Amino acid sequence: MRILVAEKLALEGVDLLRAEHEVDVRTGMTREEFLAALPDYDALLVRSGVQADAPAIAAGRRLIVIGRAGVGVDNIDIAAATAAGITVVNAPTGNTVAAAEHTLALLFALARRIPAANASMQAGRWDRATFVGRELIDKTLGVVGLGKIGMAVADRARALGMHVVGHDPYVTEEAATLHGIVRLSLGELLSSADAITVHVPRTRDTTNLISSAELARMKPDAFVINVARGGVIDEAALAAALAAGTIAGAAVDVFSAEPPAPDNPLRSAPNIILTPHLGASTEEAQTRVALEAAEQVRDVLAGRPARYAVNAPLLTPETADALAPYLPLARTLGQFYAQFAPDLSGLTLEIAGELASYDTAPLIAATLGGILETHTEERVNVVNAPSLAKARGITLVERKTPQAGRYSSRLTLEGARSISGTVASGESRLVALDGFDIDLAPSEHMLVSRHYDRPGTIGRVGQTLGEADVNISAMHLARSDRRSEAFMILALDEPVPDTTAERLRSFEAMVDVWLISLEAQA
Repeated sequence: MRILVAEKLALEGVDLLRAEHEVDVRTGMTREEFLAALPDYDALLVRSGVQADAPAIAAGRRLIVIGRAGVGVDNIDIAAATAAGITVVNAPTGNTVAAAEHTLALLFALARRIPAANASMQAGRWDRATFVGRELIDKTLGVVGLGKIGMAVADRARALGMHVVGHDPYVTEEAATLHGIVRLSLGELLSSADAITVHVPRTRDTTNLISSAELARMKPDAFVINVARGGVIDEAALAAALAAGTIAGAAVDVFSAEPPAPDNPLRSAPNIILTPHLGASTEEAQTRVALEAAEQVRDVLAGRPARYAVNAPLLTPETADALAPYLPLARTLGQFYAQFAPDLSGLTLEIAGELASYDTAPLIAATLGGILETHTEERVNVVNAPSLAKARGITLVERKTPQAGRYSSRLTLEGARSISGTVASGESRLVALDGFDIDLAPSEHMLVSRHYDRPGTIGRVGQTLGEADVNISAMHLARSDRRSEAFMILALDEPVPDTTAERLRSFEAMVDVWLISLEAQA
């Protein structure tokens, strides 16, 4: 497949992708050049500068995955990507250490007034008395946002002898306590901390999270640091607070518009340290995020679940490994059922055996994807299948049981009819049809017949297919009793012509015939 790397990426990540795919590194393209190039690619890798917005996603008609070499996905239209069935992955752990260390570097620089002291020395002065600093030990650090980076900052601050308080409505008291963090409301944190650092994404709820009212609650000798996302702290309000001296200082690495405009009020604010979005800019972090993003792009292109998919179920490595062989089976069951059953109401996916102990949301999505592929021309995959199914009034209920009979795990899709399957030696197998036991590997072309068990019926089917030059590669028969109703399922090398199917349906012993087409995943 073809992959477009639209921004500078560490060579290790590019080499990993080039081992399996064709990779074009095209940095510095104009917007027009970027949009014109997108239709030729199956995957896109960006950092924070290139906008993978709705027009870009519409242009990328072949796109299967968009990788962001970094944490934030502000520059990617997640809703548009999800609707288009494009998996979006990021690299949330690769720059954790770099961002945490940069946060503490800025805190030290504020406390010891290092940039101002350096500028004074460079100007030829020796102003020791002017630059008396403050120690961090026994001070209180307030961490707003207790994700990976926020926790990493907290751990390092405690190692420096600081007390750490935190605010995050989505983190439990227990999780905070494990890191030695006292959970507070945002207001309590603002009024009690000697330094405040924010580590939250920029969303509708967090834009200007800290503005004039919040800054007014801070101690007059407190610092505030933003190494997260521009716009989380109101830039105009921060500049005004610094100018008024209501807080002691600030350090800002990220801006609402990058690079910040010449008239951005922070450029002229006193007691501030500005850095040009350096939070993830270490050699080690650049390599880690490139590899983390590239590995996931490779996995998605290979049909495997991504560990850090932004718009698909987040899986642990153990869960991903356990589910991987069953995702193609789930999709096959969905495709088969949609062509076999009279309607798609009241559907249940039973997940039996060892699989029942895992987070099986991807199996539900894969099954829905298989069902929908026969009912829509839109590309359907694990990303957009639930929303497309909901729009069509299709619901699929999950049922789990530890009992899988003689199988380690088994999937059963049932409603008006039922189809079951398992995975044996890495291969999908169909093992039951409407309660009849079968054992057959799914094939691209299949024929299912329900007929009365009469002598010569099987021979007539085989002869009729032979006359149509359709070769049978495998066959399984199942019946409830002698000369009662029976199922026959055939794996075929070629599709069955409609006229041949009508001949088969006209046989006296025949109850019904279904032609099943199992399309390979695009």
